[in-house]
Amino acid sequence: MNVNELELLSVLAKEMNMRKAAERLFVTQPALSQRLQSIEKEWGTKIFIRSHKGLTLTPAGEKIIDFANEVLAKEELVREEIQSLESEVHGTLKIACASIVGQNWLPKVLKRFVEKYPHAKISLITGWSSEILKAVYEDQVHIGIIRGTTDWKGEKKFLFRDHLYLVDIEIDHIDDVVKTDRPFIQFKSDSNYYQEIQDWWHRRFQTNPKRVIVVDQIETCKQMALNGIGYAILPEITLHGIGAGMHKIPLKNENNEPIGRDTWLLGYNTAFQLRHVDAFINVIHQYLKGVS
Repeated sequence: MNVNELELLSVLAKEMNMRKAAERLFVTQPALSQRLQSIEKEWGTKIFIRSHKGLTLTPAGEKIIDFANEVLAKEELVREEIQSLESEVHGTLKIACASIVGQNWLPKVLKRFVEKYPHAKISLITGWSSEILKAVYEDQVHIGIIRGTTDWKGEKKFLFRDHLYLVDIEIDHIDDVVKTDRPFIQFKSDSNYYQEIQDWWHRRFQTNPKRVIVVDQIETCKQMALNGIGYAILPEITLHGIGAGMHKIPLKNENNEPIGRDTWLLGYNTAFQLRHVDAFINVIHQYLKGVS
């Protein structure tokens, strides 16, 4: 089987629909059907079962698709390694990034990168830092951008630190949180971040918040605080552009030092040697110098 046939099977498996797959492959449905029959004849088995609902993979088909995707992934890796030797920056830059950074910081860096290297492509996934680590460890991405401290045996580069703030439209002093009946709005995050907040709270107040509202996204948490529903503890990276009517109280430790959250870039040395990965890291360095 050649690469074109593998790509054909991969597209069919993703779309599970002959018409949609034909559109993506820029061929007619009869031509696609004929090519599929030829591939199935070569394998000596049915790969897909057709019905009025679309396509269904056979057990044998599942194994063939796994094989096709594995070969295509290896082929892409080889092409990227070859392109890394050339003068132009090509290839797909695969990034896994903590959601907060992906929403509030990374777009500015990616804008510079795509303007400087228009031939490069970007694949981006976001999630919790624990999920990012897993993606890097399993070689699903070239680099990961995570929050907080972590043990990592590969390459690790410090990016920036942003401080944590208690934000509210009413509370203007940190000790007032133990007096108010207003709810503490928290967002779900990885255990590392949550634990940092819990540790700080108990060191400072030796008690639990009176009322708590838990939401699933940091942006929801921020908007609820901005609309006066309660108070929240948010990283500085999310607070650019908030109105003057919102109080921002920095969190400080027992030594009266601001409490911050570090952001790191990490990956394996083999990925950092790729030209498009190295180019992206250089863009980051240039961006950080410009905003420091």
